[in-house]
Amino acid sequence: MIHDPNHFLSRLFHAAVAAADPLQALTGQLPAPPKGRTVVIGAGKGAAQLAQAFEMLWQGDYEGVVVTRYGYGAPCKKIRVLEAAHPVPDAAGIQAALALKDAVTGLGPDDLVIALVCGGGSSLLPAPPKGLDLADLQALNVALLASGAPISVMNDIRKVFSTINGGRLAELAAPASVISLIVSDVPGDAPGEVASGPTVPGRPSNAHVLELVKTRGITLPARCISYLQDKAHAEVPRGPRNTQAHIIASAALSLEAAAKAARAEGVNAWVLSDRIEGEARDVALVHAALARHSAHSGVPFRKPLVLLSGGETTVTLRRKGRGGRNSEFALALALAMEGQRGFHALAADTDGIDGSEDNAGAFVDGNTVARLRRAGADAQSLLERNDAYAAFEAIEGLFVTGPTGTNVNDFRAILLTD
Repeated sequence: MIHDPNHFLSRLFHAAVAAADPLQALTGQLPAPPKGRTVVIGAGKGAAQLAQAFEMLWQGDYEGVVVTRYGYGAPCKKIRVLEAAHPVPDAAGIQAALALKDAVTGLGPDDLVIALVCGGGSSLLPAPPKGLDLADLQALNVALLASGAPISVMNDIRKVFSTINGGRLAELAAPASVISLIVSDVPGDAPGEVASGPTVPGRPSNAHVLELVKTRGITLPARCISYLQDKAHAEVPRGPRNTQAHIIASAALSLEAAAKAARAEGVNAWVLSDRIEGEARDVALVHAALARHSAHSGVPFRKPLVLLSGGETTVTLRRKGRGGRNSEFALALALAMEGQRGFHALAADTDGIDGSEDNAGAFVDGNTVARLRRAGADAQSLLERNDAYAAFEAIEGLFVTGPTGTNVNDFRAILLTD
């Protein structure tokens, strides 16, 4: 019997995060030291912790630099740790991108670059092409974050507005070998999509991105559109061949770890998918339908049952409220499951920060909407204003963990009990 559902859900979250622990993820993944230099570079919200783990495991000499979000740094012996803004880039990110470029410039065929890459790197490494500047990239990121586009689409667009993403950093490192060790936060775990693939060859043409923007109805800043139009016929180089990319942690592995933890406590577990995308509030409705079906039918497992899922939902901003995609999912789920007995859920980002606020996500149950009403708040109105943070703040439903040191994206757990 589960006496404290929220505590149980928290344990599953932490089991998922532990499965993506940097030291565990890197163990057994590092190559042999090269004849020449070893240069470590990295970017993402867990890059500093990956660098720490590397220093504990590496047996040879090394040097390097990584960039992470403000407040996500960790002390390293030899690897420089820089901090910059996320999700909208800033001037510190410009300097960090230059530092990574400098680190891989002038290397030879006997040298080795080890890239430690995880989610968040796209915003942390702004490197505008000639004709654009930081303000353009800031406006671009704001537009993309408000568009509701899937992460794969956003990263394809980001790649053409960068001199570092889409494998360009690996091109600078040639003829050195480049091995990318990647903590995936994208549905499907395509290496080139994580952090927009700074060391993974492959990027779309400007013409393709122009068509993508048009067909999806994404509004980009005027200067960015002009840049695409002016460069529409530019050729895309094939990229260096002396590169490897390995996924060392992912949502799939973390969800299975959470399922194992649930089963160890006598709770059946059903992993729906690690690749769920779509509008957060719409995804919540699908999850609610599955939860209600399972609660009443006992299919595919009897209660107690926890439904687990991962991936990356999106939010189309209708109003400027507070809260990220997991909090929005949670609020929409609470509305869909209002009054449901034996229902509890947690939706959270595995990096510890949901959007730009200080919470990882939020807890809900069948009485969440009623508690909001008693607190003088209207759940539907708050959802329409994209103000889920305010909703959960009002009823002490926020899930706050602080930075976790890793990032395998969304974690959703719906617990059904008798």
